[in-house]
Amino acid sequence: MARALLVLLAPLLLLGATARAAFPPTLIMDMAKILLDNYCSPERLLGMEEAIAAASSNTEILSIEDPAALSHVLTEGVRSTIGDPRVAVSYEPGYKPPPAAVATPSLAELPPEQVLAVLQGTVKVEVMEGNLGYLRIQHIIGEETAQQVGPLLIEHVWDVILPTDALVLDLRYTSTGELSGIPYIVSYFTAAEPQIHIDSVYDRPSDATTELVSMPTLTGQRYGTVKPLILLTSSGTRGIAEDVAYALKSLGRATLVGERTAGGSVKVDKIKVGETDFYVTVPVAKSVSPVTGETWEVVGVAPDVEVMSEDALDVALRIVHLRGQVPALLTAAADLVADNYAFESVGADVAEKLRALAAATSGADDYGMVNSLEELQAKLTDDLVKLSGDKGLKTTTGAMSAPPPQNYPPEVIIQLIKVSFHTDVFENNVGYLRFDMFGDFEQVKEIAQVIVEHVWNKVVDTDAMIVDLRNNVGGPTTSISGFCSYFFDADKEIVLDKLYDRPTGVTRELVTLPTLTGKRYGSQKSLLILTSGATAGAAEEFVYIMKRLGRAMIIGEATAGGSHPPETFRVAESDLYLSIPVTRSDASAGPAWEGAGIAPHIPVPADAALDTAKAILNKHFSGQ
Repeated sequence: MARALLVLLAPLLLLGATARAAFPPTLIMDMAKILLDNYCSPERLLGMEEAIAAASSNTEILSIEDPAALSHVLTEGVRSTIGDPRVAVSYEPGYKPPPAAVATPSLAELPPEQVLAVLQGTVKVEVMEGNLGYLRIQHIIGEETAQQVGPLLIEHVWDVILPTDALVLDLRYTSTGELSGIPYIVSYFTAAEPQIHIDSVYDRPSDATTELVSMPTLTGQRYGTVKPLILLTSSGTRGIAEDVAYALKSLGRATLVGERTAGGSVKVDKIKVGETDFYVTVPVAKSVSPVTGETWEVVGVAPDVEVMSEDALDVALRIVHLRGQVPALLTAAADLVADNYAFESVGADVAEKLRALAAATSGADDYGMVNSLEELQAKLTDDLVKLSGDKGLKTTTGAMSAPPPQNYPPEVIIQLIKVSFHTDVFENNVGYLRFDMFGDFEQVKEIAQVIVEHVWNKVVDTDAMIVDLRNNVGGPTTSISGFCSYFFDADKEIVLDKLYDRPTGVTRELVTLPTLTGKRYGSQKSLLILTSGATAGAAEEFVYIMKRLGRAMIIGEATAGGSHPPETFRVAESDLYLSIPVTRSDASAGPAWEGAGIAPHIPVPADAALDTAKAILNKHFSGQ
């Protein structure tokens, strides 16, 4: 540090090597002595004494005749050396230190109406729509002052706030305060017992540390630990107000909305440099949170929801409104799951646990602290998947409307089909068919003849076929019967699957179709299906059917474990929607694939599945 300070001082000392000193030669040493004796983080000043001694015989810097320019140079030098923007050197010939605090004792001597006027000038209190309290404080009074004006404070401020269901505490304009006001304010939002260690404040001049703890007794009732508390901040929130904000945030008791705070100090002194008109502004105390082990000083307090300070109140109101809706939304979501989820017993269990969460959305609970609809959606999705084990049971952004039908010209339809399907014929007359999504039956039916002519006819006369579903993400299951039917014969109706629809309680049979567009592949030629961990939904239903009926060999990776296409349900009258799988395969025929996936006959990495399938068929046709 000595070397660092010398680096600072050396170029300054050389500025006026041949000029006459305009200021006392002890100015720099006196300034450094102030920092040594008062700066709140002495570990940053190691070696400064040696630097002072080395510089004591060279005072050319003082030849800078403009005191404001000298102040600026000194300020920048000290800040860059110790890395603290709060330290400043100023030249103020007319400065008069503020008198010792006499307002506190005199306040108690004022008539009640004058005390009330003082309170109303620094505190704004209001009960807003929805029984939401609003409290704006411009100066944080200490415990002693609060005790003196206690009855008026309780009657005209706190008793107005206490019955509200949630509170917005506005510290956007709070830049002054008293240290003892920190535990006084925080205690109103914590329990009486056990007492909480809120903050540790080290005071450098006295070399003493004060531990701030919550107060077991208070004037008036506590607001408590349950009701929502939103605290508004700005870049002008400074000092004691920052400590209050950081403490309530660290304890998980408040949600901060607004801007990062100023990064000030719990105590700053302006100290006169010797007999000059220069002053050093220096933080003489520092705060370290026992909860986080860190400090908000210099860096400021980061809000939970960062918005411009002028928008903070509107955002806070939206957050409080959303949190007020959460219990009802969770209950409504539970009812939707219980009534519609394809697996009835699982749906009942999920619903019961959601209702329990709805009854516990207070205090620091995850749902009680959501700040936006997006956070609610993410939290609810996590819980639905965790409770059900089904990735298809989740929140969604809203009801999806079907796109309007498009009347494409024939040449465009042909081109789209060529892009959507991939075909090839390999060695030994092995057909290859790849497509990455299933289409709706009614839409496919309209262009079935085109698909047959430009896709199916290329592979239907092969001696074996590989159907590649490694990248197939599903889609509607309405075309499953038709697609499966191509791989069975026309002379016999086959029950492919039984599908249970939970909302109606009806089970229907999925059967092969008696007539198809184009030629059947039939039931005798070899069929291999390639899968991966991305194979999902309708593609899994097809794989499940063909494997269960022994019609195909499955090669690749276990499938995704998705579900039949879910339906979208609106939760109450909100903007929250649930995606709920309402249909499942009949589990009496074997283990369900929904949520579990389908294991292949021959497990290989997905990128090796095609080569494996081709090798199997080549050996087959070569008679091995």
